[in-house]
Order: sequence, then C-alpha cells, then structure tokens
Amino acid sequence: MLRYLYANDLCRFPLLRDTMFRDRAEQFSKRLGWAVTVNDAGEERDEYDAMNPLYVIWEMADGRHGGSMRFLPTVGQTMVNDHFSHLTGGVTIESPLIWECTRFCLSPNADRRASAALALGAGELMSAFKLKHYVGVFDPRMERIYRLMGLEPEVIGTDGEGREKIGVGLWSMNDDAFAPTLKRVGVNRDVSRSWLRYSLAGKPMPDLGDSFAETA
Repeated sequence: MLRYLYANDLCRFPLLRDTMFRDRAEQFSKRLGWAVTVNDAGEERDEYDAMNPLYVIWEMADGRHGGSMRFLPTVGQTMVNDHFSHLTGGVTIESPLIWECTRFCLSPNADRRASAALALGAGELMSAFKLKHYVGVFDPRMERIYRLMGLEPEVIGTDGEGREKIGVGLWSMNDDAFAPTLKRVGVNRDVSRSWLRYSLAGKPMPDLGDSFAETA
C-alpha cells in the first residue's frame, strides 16, 4: 500500500522510516556511487529531509520500505534551485503549482508494483493539491525508468554526456494516465484516493476488503 507521510510523522512508522533511509543508502551510495552522506546507522539523509518534506512510500506487507519519493514545494528551498540552477540557465523555478520531486528509491526487495505505485502516488498528490508540474533532476538511468512508467519529462536543460549526463525536467500527469497505472498496481481509484486521504488525516487505514488485501 501507499503511505503519504510528512517527515515529522515518520516517527509513527519506525520500521518503514528506518528501512527507507537504509534503502536510500544502499541505492545512492553503494549501487550508484553518489557522493551522499550515510550516517552511523547506515541511513542516507540530507538537509532537505530536515525541511519536513512529504514522502510517498510504497509499504510492503511486512511493514518495510518498498519504494519512495520525496516532495517539497518550490516556494521554499529546493535541490534544483540550490544546486542545479546551471541546468536552467540560472532561472529559479518557484511556483505554488510546482513541487520538486527527489530521491526516487526502490528497495532491493521491492515487488513489481513499486514503480507504478509511486507514479500513482505522484498523480494523486498532483490531483489533490491542484499542482501543474513536478520538477526534478534526472540521469540516464532514471530517464529509462520514467519512460517505462509512461512519465517522460519535458526537458528544461541538460549537461554532460553518456552516463555523466544530467538534466532537469518538468512532469505532469493527466487523468488519462491513471487507468493504466491503477491496473499495474492492482487497485481501483477509490482505494488509491483512500490511501492519500487517510494518510494525511493521520487515521488508521480502514478495512477495504479484497481490493486492499491485494496490495497489503
């Protein structure tokens, strides 16, 4: 199932929180070799995790992290504006209708629905908060993943070649994209919306019957 959690609510789900940050260390530090900070607990965190971002997290049946993304409004501090403005020609991307999406991460043990579930979560956030776009930095590896998810970005700017190439893009998701994404996750729109509604209300998930059991 999907959970939508602000950073200051992660303490309610310690196993989910801890495995998310450890999976981030595994992906970004060990597998990709990024110059990220890993703490003594084996967790990858940065300064933007301290800004109370909103996380979309695919929770597996055992309560562990299966995949996640991190969202911040661009009216505040963002990674794109702080570190990658050279890719936008020095233009600051700032709008209440645009949020930044970063730290797309999949657990080594993620099930086949995880990527689609994260795309679904991004779409539900866009719909619920009346957003127009997400902005984010991507590399060739992520570009392939986005293509498979049917969510290719509008490229604003790029730098480098081959594996060293990075870019900044804008993403949107219209209503037509929900049906195939819901099918890949194996839930209907009512279930998907309920995950967002109950997560942000801080309430326990209701019994959603067979539809929910398929995703738990």
